[in-house]
Amino acid sequence: MARDYDSQLLESVAVRRRRMRDALLFGAQRGRRTADERLGKVFAGIAITAVLCAGCVGWSFLQHTLAKQKAEQTKQQRQVQQYERPAKPEKS
Repeated sequence: MARDYDSQLLESVAVRRRRMRDALLFGAQRGRRTADERLGKVFAGIAITAVLCAGCVGWSFLQHTLAKQKAEQTKQQRQVQQYERPAKPEKS
């Protein structure tokens, strides 16, 4: 029972502090507070989306570059193997 009372007391103190802080920061403009909170969430969402998109573009670029390098290496290896093989003289 004592723990329930303590947790209720701590929660009510936290709620009161939050309300006092909000009243100090925003005063009577409670509608503005909710708009500011929503606007902040929108900007945070846009920033997170931009970071994710940039990461996807970077990953795609890296994959493309590595694939291109691998293709060049295989092409060079084929050319080297072609020149290393002795040409078989044709018997007539």
